[in-house]
Amino acid sequence: MKKVLLGCLAATLLLSSCVSSKKYADLEAKHKSAQDLLNSATVKLNDCLEEKATASSRLQTLEDQNAFLKANNQDLINNMGNLTTLTTKGAENLEKSLESLQEKDLTIRKLNDAITRRDSVNLSLVQSLKGVLGNMDDDDIEISVEKGVVFVSISDKLLFSSGSYNVTSRAKEVLGKVAKVVNNKPDFEFMVEGHTDNVPYRGNGSLLDNWDLSVKRATAVVRILQNDFNVDPKRMTAAGRSEYIPVSSTEKSKNRRTRIVVLPKIDQFYSMIEEGMKDPAINK
Repeated sequence: MKKVLLGCLAATLLLSSCVSSKKYADLEAKHKSAQDLLNSATVKLNDCLEEKATASSRLQTLEDQNAFLKANNQDLINNMGNLTTLTTKGAENLEKSLESLQEKDLTIRKLNDAITRRDSVNLSLVQSLKGVLGNMDDDDIEISVEKGVVFVSISDKLLFSSGSYNVTSRAKEVLGKVAKVVNNKPDFEFMVEGHTDNVPYRGNGSLLDNWDLSVKRATAVVRILQNDFNVDPKRMTAAGRSEYIPVSSTEKSKNRRTRIVVLPKIDQFYSMIEEGMKDPAINK
């Protein structure tokens, strides 16, 4: 009986041992499978984390680029606004410059017209002088125009004796013809200049030098024009230039001369300019 019980106990333990081994094997297999799944999930998780990091980096880059582009776009908008402002100002400045140039051109044309009018009057004066003095010796009388001024240069041998300031009878003939022209040109003033050579004055009397001689010759001519030919004294000026404005360094006789400088009255010349500005042909 005892042997039978021992045998049953042994069979029970053996059966119990066999069941536990199978369960263990199953559990071990499940554990391995779970471990494999965990490892696979871990790998996928790491891949996802890397992709996320890459995506985050790209997102940051794109955001930076977007911010940069927005800033540049604003700068471009600002620059376009500034450019528009500059262009507008440039157009205004250009318009003002053109207006200024037009005004200057108009002024120049008006002045040129006034000068043309003056030159026409001077030409008429020269023609008149040459007309009345045309039978005189060209070496003794010279008529010229320089810078809008008419000059009549008369050799002293026609007007004075050597070293003298007394006007000769022949000189009155010449001065009478000049007076006829200037009396017909009331819009002109003139200056009578006495010129000498550089030979020191050695005459007697109150004259000291060539300065005195040149002045006395000028006043002698002015007196003849006023007293004998009724030239308005308010239009005349007497001046002595002595020896200091020679016309020749070799022929001293050419330096001994009396020069009559005829020029428009200053206010008359301004009137010419004003008339030119009123001319419809100029103001087109």
